[in-house]
Amino acid sequence: MRILGLDIGDRTIGVAVSDPLGLTAQGITTIRRKKEEYDLEEIKKICDEYNVDTIVSGLPKNMNGTLGPQSEKVIDFCEKIKSYINLPLKMWDERLTTVAAHRAMLEADLSRAKRKKIVDKIAATYILQGYLDSLS
Repeated sequence: MRILGLDIGDRTIGVAVSDPLGLTAQGITTIRRKKEEYDLEEIKKICDEYNVDTIVSGLPKNMNGTLGPQSEKVIDFCEKIKSYINLPLKMWDERLTTVAAHRAMLEADLSRAKRKKIVDKIAATYILQGYLDSLS
């Protein structure tokens, strides 16, 4: 069984999946958001393909720990994921994951265009890896 990690944004959803042992996270794709039904179906397809048993979504908190408008959007969409896919869904504090993803890509000397294409997938990987590390 595997765990799915999501970095949910307004335009894209970064997706990562754990290895079967639940030790490491790998970024697998970025879903370009279209309509809610499409987004949910894409997530469901990935869950079925990878035999996912739990979903972890990043929760974008403010630096002081409060929830802002983006957090509310993510929580609302996660409720829809839970009812559509019927899997346990956990929220994970994603503060600084996008910053860490950008830093890692800069250190890897990736071009701006390349960074823009994969930042959400990398952020999803950081979210999922943080969750996996907390389990051990």
